[in-house]
Amino acid sequence: MNNRRAPRALAAASAALLALGAAACSDKPTDADPERVEVVAAFYPLQFLAEQIGGDAVTVSNLVKPGAEPHDVELSPSQVGDVAGAELIVYLEGFQPQVDEAVQQNAADRAFDVTTVEPLLDATADSHDHDHGHEGEGEGEAGHEDDHGHEDEGGGKTPEDPDHAVEAGSKDPHLWLDPTRLATVGDQLADRLAQADPEHADDYTARATELRGKLEQLDAEFTTGLETCQRREIVVSHTAFGYLTTRYQLEQIGITGLSPEHEPSPQRLAEVIEEAKEHQATTIFFETLVSPKVAETIAAQVGAETAVLDPLEGLAADNNGDYFSVMQANLATLQTALDCA
Repeated sequence: MNNRRAPRALAAASAALLALGAAACSDKPTDADPERVEVVAAFYPLQFLAEQIGGDAVTVSNLVKPGAEPHDVELSPSQVGDVAGAELIVYLEGFQPQVDEAVQQNAADRAFDVTTVEPLLDATADSHDHDHGHEGEGEGEAGHEDDHGHEDEGGGKTPEDPDHAVEAGSKDPHLWLDPTRLATVGDQLADRLAQADPEHADDYTARATELRGKLEQLDAEFTTGLETCQRREIVVSHTAFGYLTTRYQLEQIGITGLSPEHEPSPQRLAEVIEEAKEHQATTIFFETLVSPKVAETIAAQVGAETAVLDPLEGLAADNNGDYFSVMQANLATLQTALDCA
Protein backbone atom coordinates (compact mmCIF):
# COMPACT_ATOMS: atom_id res chain seq x y z
CA MET A 1 0.00 0.00 0.00
CA ASN A 2 1.34 3.43 -0.96
CA ASN A 3 2.54 5.27 2.14
CA ARG A 4 0.69 8.40 1.16
CA ARG A 5 -2.57 6.47 1.57
CA ALA A 6 -2.08 5.95 5.32
CA PRO A 7 -3.18 9.47 6.32
CA ARG A 8 -6.18 9.04 4.08
CA ALA A 9 -7.21 5.90 5.91
CA LEU A 10 -7.27 7.81 9.19
CA ALA A 11 -9.13 10.70 7.58
CA ALA A 12 -11.64 8.30 6.09
CA ALA A 13 -12.41 6.88 9.52
CA SER A 14 -13.06 10.38 10.79
CA ALA A 15 -15.20 11.09 7.74
CA ALA A 16 -17.35 8.06 8.45
CA LEU A 17 -18.17 9.39 11.91
CA LEU A 18 -18.86 12.90 10.59
CA ALA A 19 -21.12 11.63 7.87
CA LEU A 20 -23.47 10.14 10.50
CA GLY A 21 -24.55 7.39 8.23
CA ALA A 22 -25.40 9.78 5.39
CA ALA A 23 -22.90 8.41 2.88
CA ALA A 24 -25.74 7.28 0.65
CA CYS A 25 -26.68 10.93 0.12
CA SER A 26 -23.21 12.00 -0.96
CA ASP A 27 -22.48 13.08 -4.52
CA LYS A 28 -19.02 11.51 -4.29
CA PRO A 29 -18.72 7.93 -5.60
CA THR A 30 -18.38 5.33 -2.87
CA ASP A 31 -15.99 3.27 -5.00
CA ALA A 32 -13.28 5.96 -5.21
CA ASP A 33 -10.13 4.80 -6.99
CA PRO A 34 -7.41 4.26 -4.36
CA GLU A 35 -4.75 5.05 -6.96
CA ARG A 36 -6.06 8.58 -7.53
CA VAL A 37 -5.75 11.63 -5.32
CA GLU A 38 -9.13 12.57 -3.89
CA VAL A 39 -9.67 16.31 -4.27
CA VAL A 40 -12.64 18.30 -2.98
CA ALA A 41 -13.25 21.63 -4.74
CA ALA A 42 -15.34 24.28 -3.01
CA PHE A 43 -17.04 25.52 -6.21
CA TYR A 44 -16.82 25.31 -9.99
CA PRO A 45 -13.75 27.38 -11.04
CA LEU A 46 -11.66 25.47 -8.50
CA GLN A 47 -13.11 22.16 -9.72
CA PHE A 48 -12.15 23.14 -13.27
CA LEU A 49 -8.62 24.01 -12.18
CA ALA A 50 -8.14 20.76 -10.25
CA GLU A 51 -9.45 18.64 -13.13
CA GLN A 52 -7.30 20.41 -15.70
CA ILE A 53 -4.11 20.04 -13.69
CA GLY A 54 -4.84 16.73 -12.01
CA GLY A 55 -5.94 14.90 -15.15
CA ASP A 56 -6.47 11.18 -14.73
CA ALA A 57 -4.37 11.11 -11.55
CA VAL A 58 -7.14 12.71 -9.47
CA THR A 59 -10.83 12.41 -8.72
CA VAL A 60 -12.51 15.76 -8.09
CA SER A 61 -15.82 16.40 -6.34
CA ASN A 62 -17.55 19.78 -6.16
CA LEU A 63 -19.34 20.89 -2.98
CA VAL A 64 -21.82 22.94 -5.04
CA LYS A 65 -24.22 21.28 -7.47
CA PRO A 66 -24.65 22.70 -11.00
CA GLY A 67 -27.23 25.47 -11.02
CA ALA A 68 -26.79 26.31 -7.33
CA GLU A 69 -25.48 29.64 -6.05
CA PRO A 70 -22.21 28.95 -4.18
CA HIS A 71 -21.90 31.92 -1.78
CA ASP A 72 -23.98 30.52 1.05
CA VAL A 73 -23.80 26.79 0.37
CA GLU A 74 -24.99 24.64 3.27
CA LEU A 75 -22.98 21.45 3.63
CA SER A 76 -24.66 18.16 4.42
CA PRO A 77 -23.05 15.82 6.97
CA SER A 78 -21.82 13.64 4.11
CA GLN A 79 -20.17 16.64 2.43
CA VAL A 80 -18.41 17.49 5.69
CA GLY A 81 -17.27 13.87 5.64
CA ASP A 82 -15.98 14.35 2.10
CA VAL A 83 -13.92 17.30 3.27
CA ALA A 84 -12.55 15.31 6.19
CA GLY A 85 -11.66 12.35 3.98
CA ALA A 86 -10.11 14.15 1.03
CA GLU A 87 -6.40 14.31 0.41
CA LEU A 88 -6.62 17.89 -0.81
CA ILE A 89 -9.32 20.54 -0.40
CA VAL A 90 -9.19 23.51 -2.77
CA TYR A 91 -11.16 26.48 -1.48
CA LEU A 92 -11.26 30.27 -1.24
CA GLU A 93 -11.30 31.46 2.35
CA GLY A 94 -14.06 33.93 3.14
CA PHE A 95 -16.27 33.04 0.18
CA GLN A 96 -18.26 30.17 1.72
CA PRO A 97 -18.49 30.29 5.53
CA GLN A 98 -19.56 26.65 5.96
CA VAL A 99 -16.70 25.44 3.80
CA ASP A 100 -14.27 27.53 5.84
CA GLU A 101 -15.63 25.96 9.03
CA ALA A 102 -15.45 22.41 7.68
CA VAL A 103 -11.86 22.94 6.55
CA GLN A 104 -10.75 24.48 9.83
CA GLN A 105 -12.30 21.71 11.89
CA ASN A 106 -11.43 18.70 9.75
CA ALA A 107 -8.78 19.36 7.09
CA ALA A 108 -6.64 22.40 7.83
CA ASP A 109 -3.47 20.41 7.12
CA ARG A 110 -4.76 19.29 3.70
CA ALA A 111 -6.29 22.54 2.47
CA PHE A 112 -5.15 24.81 -0.33
CA ASP A 113 -6.56 28.33 0.06
CA VAL A 114 -6.17 30.10 -3.27
CA THR A 115 -6.09 33.52 -1.59
CA THR A 116 -2.64 32.64 -0.26
CA VAL A 117 -1.48 32.68 -3.89
CA GLU A 118 -3.54 35.58 -5.24
CA PRO A 119 -4.52 38.07 -2.51
CA LEU A 120 -7.96 39.48 -3.18
CA LEU A 121 -8.86 42.97 -4.34
CA ASP A 122 -10.70 45.28 -1.98
CA ALA A 123 -14.40 45.18 -2.76
CA THR A 124 -14.68 48.87 -1.90
CA ALA A 125 -11.87 50.05 -4.17
CA ASP A 126 -13.09 52.45 -6.84
CA SER A 127 -10.01 54.09 -8.30
CA HIS A 128 -9.99 53.71 -12.06
CA ASP A 129 -6.90 55.26 -13.53
CA HIS A 130 -6.66 52.73 -16.40
CA ASP A 131 -2.88 52.60 -16.01
CA HIS A 132 -3.08 48.88 -16.55
CA GLY A 133 -1.09 47.40 -13.66
CA HIS A 134 -1.70 45.10 -10.68
CA GLU A 135 0.52 46.94 -8.23
CA GLY A 136 -0.97 47.38 -4.77
CA GLU A 137 -4.25 45.66 -5.62
CA GLY A 138 -4.71 43.84 -2.35
CA GLU A 139 -3.60 44.30 1.19
CA GLY A 140 -0.25 42.65 1.59
CA GLU A 141 0.03 41.92 -2.12
CA ALA A 142 3.47 42.51 -3.50
CA GLY A 143 2.02 43.24 -6.91
CA HIS A 144 0.88 41.18 -9.87
CA GLU A 145 3.07 42.31 -12.73
CA ASP A 146 2.09 41.45 -16.28
CA ASP A 147 2.26 42.71 -19.83
CA HIS A 148 -0.88 44.78 -19.51
CA GLY A 149 -0.27 46.88 -16.45
CA HIS A 150 -3.41 47.53 -14.17
CA GLU A 151 -2.63 49.60 -11.16
CA ASP A 152 -6.24 50.24 -10.15
CA GLU A 153 -8.22 48.30 -7.57
CA GLY A 154 -11.59 46.71 -8.10
CA GLY A 155 -12.27 48.07 -11.58
CA GLY A 156 -15.69 49.48 -10.86
CA LYS A 157 -17.87 51.99 -9.10
CA THR A 158 -18.98 51.35 -5.58
CA PRO A 159 -21.31 54.25 -4.74
CA GLU A 160 -21.61 55.09 -1.07
CA ASP A 161 -25.22 54.05 -0.55
CA PRO A 162 -26.82 51.19 1.40
CA ASP A 163 -27.17 49.07 -1.75
CA HIS A 164 -23.41 49.08 -2.33
CA ALA A 165 -22.20 49.31 1.24
CA VAL A 166 -19.71 46.64 2.28
CA GLU A 167 -17.81 46.17 5.49
CA ALA A 168 -14.39 47.76 5.67
CA GLY A 169 -11.80 45.30 4.48
CA SER A 170 -14.25 43.22 2.44
CA LYS A 171 -12.65 41.48 -0.50
CA ASP A 172 -13.85 40.58 -3.98
CA PRO A 173 -13.43 36.80 -4.40
CA HIS A 174 -13.95 36.56 -8.19
CA LEU A 175 -10.27 36.33 -9.12
CA TRP A 176 -10.87 33.63 -11.76
CA LEU A 177 -12.35 36.29 -14.09
CA ASP A 178 -8.76 37.38 -14.73
CA PRO A 179 -7.25 34.42 -16.62
CA THR A 180 -3.70 35.40 -15.66
CA ARG A 181 -4.52 35.20 -11.97
CA LEU A 182 -6.16 31.82 -12.44
CA ALA A 183 -3.00 30.62 -14.20
CA THR A 184 -0.90 31.66 -11.21
CA VAL A 185 -3.20 29.74 -8.86
CA GLY A 186 -2.89 26.75 -11.19
CA ASP A 187 0.90 26.77 -10.96
CA GLN A 188 0.72 26.59 -7.17
CA LEU A 189 -2.00 23.95 -7.24
CA ALA A 190 0.33 21.75 -9.29
CA ASP A 191 2.90 22.04 -6.50
CA ARG A 192 0.33 21.09 -3.86
CA LEU A 193 -0.80 18.07 -5.87
CA ALA A 194 2.82 17.06 -6.24
CA GLN A 195 3.21 17.13 -2.45
CA ALA A 196 0.24 14.78 -2.10
CA ASP A 197 1.35 12.56 -4.99
CA PRO A 198 5.09 12.89 -5.75
CA GLU A 199 4.97 10.08 -8.32
CA HIS A 200 3.03 12.31 -10.73
CA ALA A 201 4.73 15.62 -9.93
CA ASP A 202 6.09 16.09 -13.45
CA ASP A 203 2.66 15.42 -14.94
CA TYR A 204 1.03 18.04 -12.73
CA THR A 205 3.66 20.60 -13.68
CA ALA A 206 3.29 19.85 -17.38
CA ARG A 207 -0.49 20.17 -17.28
CA ALA A 208 -0.26 23.44 -15.33
CA THR A 209 2.12 24.79 -17.95
CA GLU A 210 -0.24 23.74 -20.73
CA LEU A 211 -3.18 25.34 -18.95
CA ARG A 212 -1.23 28.56 -18.41
CA GLY A 213 -0.63 28.75 -22.16
CA LYS A 214 -4.35 28.42 -22.85
CA LEU A 215 -5.25 31.00 -20.23
CA GLU A 216 -2.69 33.44 -21.58
CA GLN A 217 -4.16 32.97 -25.05
CA LEU A 218 -7.62 33.69 -23.65
CA ASP A 219 -6.24 36.80 -21.96
CA ALA A 220 -4.78 37.97 -25.27
CA GLU A 221 -8.13 37.45 -26.99
CA PHE A 222 -9.90 39.56 -24.35
CA THR A 223 -7.27 42.29 -24.55
CA THR A 224 -7.47 42.52 -28.33
CA GLY A 225 -11.21 42.00 -28.50
CA LEU A 226 -12.02 44.78 -26.01
CA GLU A 227 -9.34 47.25 -27.04
CA THR A 228 -11.39 49.41 -29.43
CA CYS A 229 -14.86 49.41 -27.87
CA GLN A 230 -17.03 52.51 -28.25
CA ARG A 231 -18.11 52.26 -24.60
CA ARG A 232 -16.25 50.96 -21.59
CA GLU A 233 -18.97 50.89 -18.91
CA ILE A 234 -20.99 47.75 -18.16
CA VAL A 235 -24.17 47.74 -16.07
CA VAL A 236 -24.27 44.47 -14.12
CA SER A 237 -26.65 42.90 -11.62
CA HIS A 238 -23.96 42.70 -8.93
CA THR A 239 -20.36 43.83 -8.72
CA ALA A 240 -18.74 40.48 -9.44
CA PHE A 241 -16.64 41.72 -12.35
CA GLY A 242 -13.93 43.81 -10.71
CA TYR A 243 -11.11 41.53 -11.84
CA LEU A 244 -12.37 41.44 -15.41
CA THR A 245 -12.95 45.19 -15.64
CA THR A 246 -9.61 45.96 -14.00
CA ARG A 247 -7.77 43.66 -16.35
CA TYR A 248 -9.36 44.96 -19.54
CA GLN A 249 -9.82 48.65 -18.68
CA LEU A 250 -13.59 48.57 -18.33
CA GLU A 251 -15.82 49.98 -15.59
CA GLN A 252 -18.65 48.15 -13.87
CA ILE A 253 -21.81 49.86 -12.65
CA GLY A 254 -23.41 47.47 -10.19
CA ILE A 255 -27.11 47.39 -9.47
CA THR A 256 -26.14 45.82 -6.14
CA GLY A 257 -22.84 45.08 -4.41
CA LEU A 258 -21.06 41.76 -4.01
CA SER A 259 -24.11 39.84 -2.77
CA PRO A 260 -26.28 38.66 -5.69
CA GLU A 261 -29.24 38.09 -3.35
CA HIS A 262 -29.43 41.73 -2.25
CA GLU A 263 -32.52 43.64 -3.41
CA PRO A 264 -31.72 47.17 -4.60
CA SER A 265 -33.72 50.06 -3.18
CA PRO A 266 -35.85 52.28 -5.44
CA GLN A 267 -33.22 54.98 -4.96
CA ARG A 268 -30.46 52.71 -6.24
CA LEU A 269 -32.56 51.63 -9.22
CA ALA A 270 -33.10 55.27 -10.13
CA GLU A 271 -29.36 55.96 -9.86
CA VAL A 272 -28.46 53.04 -12.10
CA ILE A 273 -31.06 54.08 -14.67
CA GLU A 274 -29.53 57.56 -14.79
CA GLU A 275 -25.99 56.18 -15.09
CA ALA A 276 -27.05 53.77 -17.82
CA LYS A 277 -28.60 56.64 -19.77
CA GLU A 278 -25.55 58.83 -19.21
CA HIS A 279 -23.26 56.16 -20.65
CA GLN A 280 -25.72 55.27 -23.42
CA ALA A 281 -25.78 51.65 -22.33
CA THR A 282 -27.44 49.37 -24.86
CA THR A 283 -27.29 46.27 -22.66
CA ILE A 284 -28.05 45.54 -19.01
CA PHE A 285 -26.34 42.37 -17.84
CA PHE A 286 -27.76 39.68 -15.58
CA GLU A 287 -26.37 36.31 -14.48
CA THR A 288 -27.23 32.68 -15.05
CA LEU A 289 -27.74 31.86 -11.35
CA VAL A 290 -29.68 35.04 -10.45
CA SER A 291 -33.16 36.24 -11.46
CA PRO A 292 -33.11 38.68 -14.42
CA LYS A 293 -36.13 40.68 -13.22
CA VAL A 294 -34.25 43.71 -11.89
CA ALA A 295 -32.06 43.89 -15.00
CA GLU A 296 -35.18 43.68 -17.17
CA THR A 297 -36.80 46.51 -15.21
CA ILE A 298 -33.81 48.79 -15.77
CA ALA A 299 -33.51 47.79 -19.42
CA ALA A 300 -37.15 48.70 -20.01
CA GLN A 301 -36.59 52.15 -18.50
CA VAL A 302 -33.42 52.76 -20.49
CA GLY A 303 -34.57 51.25 -23.77
CA ALA A 304 -31.81 48.67 -23.64
CA GLU A 305 -31.58 44.94 -24.12
CA THR A 306 -30.61 42.36 -21.52
CA ALA A 307 -27.91 39.73 -21.85
CA VAL A 308 -26.09 37.20 -19.71
CA LEU A 309 -22.65 38.07 -18.40
CA ASP A 310 -21.57 35.05 -16.41
CA PRO A 311 -19.40 35.52 -13.29
CA LEU A 312 -18.61 31.80 -13.48
CA GLU A 313 -19.23 31.08 -9.83
CA GLY A 314 -20.86 27.88 -11.04
CA LEU A 315 -22.21 26.31 -14.21
CA ALA A 316 -25.91 26.42 -14.94
CA ALA A 317 -27.57 23.00 -14.68
CA ASP A 318 -28.07 22.86 -18.46
CA ASN A 319 -24.60 24.15 -19.37
CA ASN A 320 -22.40 21.45 -20.89
CA GLY A 321 -19.50 23.83 -21.42
CA ASP A 322 -16.55 24.74 -19.23
CA TYR A 323 -14.55 27.75 -18.07
CA PHE A 324 -13.20 28.47 -21.53
CA SER A 325 -16.52 28.27 -23.35
CA VAL A 326 -18.23 30.53 -20.79
CA MET A 327 -15.43 33.08 -20.92
CA GLN A 328 -15.54 33.06 -24.73
CA ALA A 329 -19.28 33.66 -24.56
CA ASN A 330 -18.67 36.53 -22.14
CA LEU A 331 -16.18 38.09 -24.56
CA ALA A 332 -18.59 37.87 -27.48
CA THR A 333 -21.39 39.37 -25.38
CA LEU A 334 -19.20 42.26 -24.24
CA GLN A 335 -18.03 42.99 -27.78
CA THR A 336 -21.62 43.24 -28.99
CA ALA A 337 -22.82 45.32 -26.04
CA LEU A 338 -19.89 47.75 -26.10
CA ASP A 339 -19.71 48.20 -29.88
CA CYS A 340 -16.21 46.83 -30.25
CA ALA A 341 -14.76 47.08 -33.74
